Amino acid sequence: MTVEMHIVDAFTERLFAGNPAAVVITEEWLDVSLMQSIAAENNLSETAFLKPVQNDHYQIRWFSPLTEIDFCGHATMASAFVVFLKNEHCHEVTFSATAVGDLLVTKQAEGAINMSFPNRKPEPVGDVPQALLDGLSKKKPHQVLRSEQAYFAIYDDEQTVRELEYDSEQLKQLAPYDVVVSAPGKDYDFVSRYFWPANGGDEDPVTGSIHAGLAPYWGEKMSKQELKAYQASKRGGVVYCRLAGDRVHVSGKAVLYLKGKIAI
Repeated sequence: MTVEMHIVDAFTERLFAGNPAAVVITEEWLDVSLMQSIAAENNLSETAFLKPVQNDHYQIRWFSPLTEIDFCGHATMASAFVVFLKNEHCHEVTFSATAVGDLLVTKQAEGAINMSFPNRKPEPVGDVPQALLDGLSKKKPHQVLRSEQAYFAIYDDEQTVRELEYDSEQLKQLAPYDVVVSAPGKDYDFVSRYFWPANGGDEDPVTGSIHAGLAPYWGEKMSKQELKAYQASKRGGVVYCRLAGDRVHVSGKAVLYLKGKIAI
């Protein structure tokens, strides 16, 4: 048995930047253990599996090399890219996921892909876990918040975020939550980095899903509805955000790296 697979670099206009994700479309779900094995073999931040529901509507599941993930933005973008690539007349696709409901994704001018996510604004944390402070090179953030997905460590300047060192063993203790660090940017409204040693890997290159929480936070602070963000990993990626009530629109570009078949 062979299954077609694409690998797409998301949140970038050039290869070898942004965040790579694999996309596999099958008429029925593969066995969960097999999907996890494929994701582990790919060893990318995520492998997305799609199952058609009807025209331009798919169920979607995301797997890191370690576990199934509730919500992944860059692999959703990669999935839409593949759907649009396979059907040039398709300009809108809906993905349904258990944890976040329906995600509407549209193809925009000049190849941009826009995703509509639920607003996941974080809330302030009263007691900050010591593992969080110890895991971030002992640089104390001026504010800590948390969403359904991650702890948010907020700093005053971009340089601190870029230079910050992290201890994966300490951050693992925060499971099931991941950690995002963020600050106002110089050339962007805000910058961030994302660490998830308990769920996928040490540092994620570009994390679309966390911008459903970052954009509402910084939008309120800056009194802005539209924000341009940068995730300052080694690969790096630009993320465009727009607030729309209980939804957050997250957009960017993507490029195809690989199309092939895997033997099962």
